[in-house]
Amino acid sequence: MTTSIEAAEAERPLRADAARNRQLILDTAVEVFAEHGLDAGYDEIARRAGIGVGTVYRRFPERAELVQALFESRIAEIVTIAERSAEMADAYEGLAWFLEQALEHQVADRGLKEVMAQTISQDAHRSIGRERLGPILEELVRRAQDDGTLRPDVGVTDLGMQLMVISVMTTSAQPDLWRRYLALLLDGLRARPDLQPLPCTAPPDEAMHDTICNMQGRPA
Repeated sequence: MTTSIEAAEAERPLRADAARNRQLILDTAVEVFAEHGLDAGYDEIARRAGIGVGTVYRRFPERAELVQALFESRIAEIVTIAERSAEMADAYEGLAWFLEQALEHQVADRGLKEVMAQTISQDAHRSIGRERLGPILEELVRRAQDDGTLRPDVGVTDLGMQLMVISVMTTSAQPDLWRRYLALLLDGLRARPDLQPLPCTAPPDEAMHDTICNMQGRPA
């Protein structure tokens, strides 16, 4: 009986004031995590939001729940960027614009970078990324390859890996370093008649996940 009641309460829509508080916490957490990373305390989120820290804990008893909510909101933002990229007439320029915008968001927001890196290793969150973002990225790659502007042996996971590496390499001492490596990446992605084939095929999504975990020193 208790389990049924708890399940019903979990599915019940939040009251208007509770929903506003939840959104306020998420918006404030974005700012705090962008400045201080995911280790920032709930007390700082509460202080900036102008609410009691107890309210933050009631809405997000576990930090993992807050991180998941942020991950989903960030994925939504990246999906919007990808959708706009797919609408551009020039396929390669659309792909290049997506890579630039995705990197700019990730590098400028320390919290976003940590959220994306931390949650990409969790199956449920990886599924969200694959289901919502994967098909659009595949379409961006296909369009550019079909019109002959993107080299034919590039895969979506190649792009994901490069975005992760470039964002990790960018530091506060050189905040614009990502632009240098993005320019190198874009130059290498262009199809040219003198290109030699890449030495092996693009890794599957699972292999990219394992590599990212190893980069962060966590078990895959």
